Amino acid sequence: MKRVLTAAALIPVVLLLVFKAPLWLFSLVVAAIIVLALHEYLGIVEAAGIKPFRWLVYVVGVLPILFHLFSILVSNLQPDSRHYWSYPPGWALFYTWQLVLALSPAVFGTALVFRKDMSRGLAAVAASLLGVIYIGVSLSLLIALRSNNSQAVLVIFILLSVWTGDSAAYYVGKNFGRHKLAPVVSPNKSWEGAIASVLASMGVAVLILHFRDDLSAWFSYTWIGRNDALLPVWPPSLTHALALGLLTNVAAQFGDLFESALKRGAGVKDSGTLLPGHGGMLDRIDALLFAIPVVWYYAQQTRFLQP
Repeated sequence: MKRVLTAAALIPVVLLLVFKAPLWLFSLVVAAIIVLALHEYLGIVEAAGIKPFRWLVYVVGVLPILFHLFSILVSNLQPDSRHYWSYPPGWALFYTWQLVLALSPAVFGTALVFRKDMSRGLAAVAASLLGVIYIGVSLSLLIALRSNNSQAVLVIFILLSVWTGDSAAYYVGKNFGRHKLAPVVSPNKSWEGAIASVLASMGVAVLILHFRDDLSAWFSYTWIGRNDALLPVWPPSLTHALALGLLTNVAAQFGDLFESALKRGAGVKDSGTLLPGHGGMLDRIDALLFAIPVVWYYAQQTRFLQP
């Protein structure tokens, strides 16, 4: 019951933020989720006997979003005040992440040099870098999609695809599951539930992309920049919809299993207690962390929903 009540309270808030929040507010919420998820992830790392660079991970994980927020501020200045600025919000986020990821080994490597306790130093650097990429980069791609007026509907697709697939897997697996999917990592998951999850996500993909124009009209585009919402977009084919639904769901299920593997290896049941019935924030978004990069990369490589 707690699980249902928590979902019923959170889902409308999340959808309202996605559809109606200005980009700066949406970005701030994503940054807050990154910090919360990193906090829980680092707790798992410490439970595994590794001492990560906790505060450095927080800073590196949200720094590109702070630069992105600065770009939004500059983009809303008068044209004669921003003539020198060539980075719209989405691109500012992308280029800053490139810089951060390129320098991260040096940043965390330098921090290790000045640490007094050198034991398991390689594990500390690796776990810290993984947290930045696993959580920071992945969730930041939601902002990149949301800032692209033509692809903003993919944010809704990701959320509904993962939520629907998760629900289908739970109810089908509970009532009809007979064959274990990954008994060592997650004994309750079944192949029957996994297949039902894939089919549900593919169905959601077809529906979302069929009604994409209606859904796009619900978004509030409030930042000054290239308004590609007014440009024609190639209609996605049924093949695209089914392929994206399949890939998103498979990635989401592996994202769920990956976090379960991390917790099992560290001897932790839940990543936290923030969300009653769901565990911690990381427990709630683990599937999204693998699904978001897959959708983003698919959209960029196929120019899916781009004018």
